[in-house]
Amino acid sequence: MSDEFDAVVEEMRARASPTDDERAQLQRVADAVMADAEAAIADLPVDAEVVQVGSTARGTWTAGDRDVDVFVCFPPSLDREALEEYGLTVGHEVLPDGREEYAEHPYVVGEREGYAVDLVPCYAVEDATEIQSAVDRTPFHTRYLQERLDDDSAGEVRVAKQFLKGIGVYGSDLRTRGFSGYLTELLVLEYGGFRAFVEAVADWHPPVRLDPEDHGSETFDDPLVVIDPTDPERNVAAVLSATNVATLQHYARDLLAEPRASLFTEDDPEPFAAPDVEAAVSQRETTPMALRFVAPDVVDDQLWPQLRKSLDGLCSELDRRGFEVLRSAAFVEDGNTDDKGRACEGATTTGDGNPPSQRDAVLLLEFVVAEQPAVERHDGPPVHVREHASGFFEKYDDDPEVAGPFIDGDRYVVERPRTFTTAVEFLSADAVFDVGLGPRIESALESGYEVLVGTEIAALADSFGVELADYFDPKP
Repeated sequence: MSDEFDAVVEEMRARASPTDDERAQLQRVADAVMADAEAAIADLPVDAEVVQVGSTARGTWTAGDRDVDVFVCFPPSLDREALEEYGLTVGHEVLPDGREEYAEHPYVVGEREGYAVDLVPCYAVEDATEIQSAVDRTPFHTRYLQERLDDDSAGEVRVAKQFLKGIGVYGSDLRTRGFSGYLTELLVLEYGGFRAFVEAVADWHPPVRLDPEDHGSETFDDPLVVIDPTDPERNVAAVLSATNVATLQHYARDLLAEPRASLFTEDDPEPFAAPDVEAAVSQRETTPMALRFVAPDVVDDQLWPQLRKSLDGLCSELDRRGFEVLRSAAFVEDGNTDDKGRACEGATTTGDGNPPSQRDAVLLLEFVVAEQPAVERHDGPPVHVREHASGFFEKYDDDPEVAGPFIDGDRYVVERPRTFTTAVEFLSADAVFDVGLGPRIESALESGYEVLVGTEIAALADSFGVELADYFDPKP
């Protein structure tokens, strides 16, 4: 197995490593962007330093990646309004056809000779614990890793990134909630290489805590905790979902048991067509229901948390009402956000960007129980709790629509008419807006939505064939 594993890793190292020409071309573009940024700064009434950051600066980017991240570091004494103004001035000067995106403050993204360029303003703070905005940490991350990575360990990182991409858990955007590049680099360094990393992961028992610089101070309630070596108050893995930790563990064990190159290549399932969806629904004998609506016009890092919040709210309320939800999912048509959600490393998108409008979104709920009888049991307080028990009894005593009150055990009980006897009635009613939806999702639903029931969800196949294939034929 060792020889097979090593052979696969060497093959992946060669595949993931940029050629000398790729490296030279990317660096030429990065140097040109930085030179233009320095020229633009010369016209401002403030000094600033231009630095290249991210995986291209650290030499850990994988072949085919075409991202260039450049930061303009302004004095910490500069107020936020001036930082934003000067940062956008430099950004638009360097990328005249670029567009503005938002982290904690706006920055400019654009294209230079086929490379995606992020030009981001930050504060040149003395220490990462003194940050004034989340992106201020990024230069510290770059310097920390540049001092510790050599050609061999950078190659190990590229293999790890390729593996994480292949199994679908790479990317710290809030849709994926996976492993960021920085987190991957720290893990490979911590364990001493890709194989040691995979072997350790296979035996993880979350919560797992790693502290590369032995800060030993903060505690976090996450399945994986990696204390930022440049900032002891931050967990680098905070965005990582428990599902993605478990997914990595599954495939780490799979790779060790049967080393093969296919695990390093992401492979979408064959999309389901409408007849495939109809067949799956009929075979399962459940009742799927989908709310289809126009997604709010926000970037994915803002959209996905609100979709999850809305889905959780709907599932919780429907379960409470006795409509048992087997499983649920959210789908959104692809937009113009990338694997980073266009947010800079270390940042979370919190404002509007420029995603395409009129994207369809879907909240899918699959019911084991989608219909209930006309009455429901409602337990009152124990009879011996006099004040509350009396109030309950008096409320229902003369109500002709209820059976009871009667006593069951030590409690008053009534059987009252159920407000909604089917899940589709609930999902079609204004009660949907009382379940704690994400605010932008609530506004989108208020503008109108369609409820698809049972095999009607086959109509989603044209837009969401891959997602439906993933849903009805799930893999780890």
